[in-house]
Amino acid sequence: MTSPDKHEPGEACLACPSRFSQLRKLGLHVEDSDFVVALAGNPNTGKTTVFNALTGLRMHTGNWPGKTISRAEGGFSYEKKRFKLVDLPGTYSLLSASPDEEVARTFLLFGQPDVTVIVADSTCMERNLNLVLQVLQITRRAVLCLNLMDEAEAHGISIDVRNLSRDLGIPVVPCAARSGKGIPELIKEIAIMASRTDSPAPRKLPLKVPGLRLALDRVEADLHDAFPRLPQPRWVALRLLEGDREIIEAVRSGEIGSLAEPVSANLNQSA
Repeated sequence: MTSPDKHEPGEACLACPSRFSQLRKLGLHVEDSDFVVALAGNPNTGKTTVFNALTGLRMHTGNWPGKTISRAEGGFSYEKKRFKLVDLPGTYSLLSASPDEEVARTFLLFGQPDVTVIVADSTCMERNLNLVLQVLQITRRAVLCLNLMDEAEAHGISIDVRNLSRDLGIPVVPCAARSGKGIPELIKEIAIMASRTDSPAPRKLPLKVPGLRLALDRVEADLHDAFPRLPQPRWVALRLLEGDREIIEAVRSGEIGSLAEPVSANLNQSA
């Protein structure tokens, strides 16, 4: 892992609005990076320690636009590629409407990072898997970091990493970020996922509420007509049916359409 080299984007890159506009609206500038990586997780999972281990404490701090919630950004280089890492607020869920949860889900849904690293506490997987499954409803361009593996082992907890990865459909990397154990393997999996040319479909959970599937289909079709490039319209449709005020207002005002363009840092390959 080396320090990011200084990068001066060419005029073609700077003139590519689809690459930068949405992330700028979310307060992030990615002109000096090849890939954008989001770091998500429950509070008290050691997410900040993972962030520091990945970035080597090279970070910038600030607030999210219009929020008092702090934001940390950092970066690292791997095999001549530059990775921008964004530390999202710790949250237990993407479904409630607390300010932290709104920031996290807005970035994951509309920022469309190249990779989402979900940091989980290996000592209490049941609580942490709730967020993992919710993130996988939005994207499977994700890597699960099983942090605090040293504490889990000290408590006699054993995790079948291979079968967990198979069941979730994403890479799972055991780590002990405080000692740096597993961090090189995590970086490698991030790089592999970021370089994928396909877009794995999000994991869909079964719908058991009578009539919900039909209502979702109708709302999703209306969203597609109004916002053809909207990412994950089914997830947005579900939030509308559940009365999510932030999503309702974003649809009513049309703001959700302005955030619907792809922002993958991979677009600089065509710049």
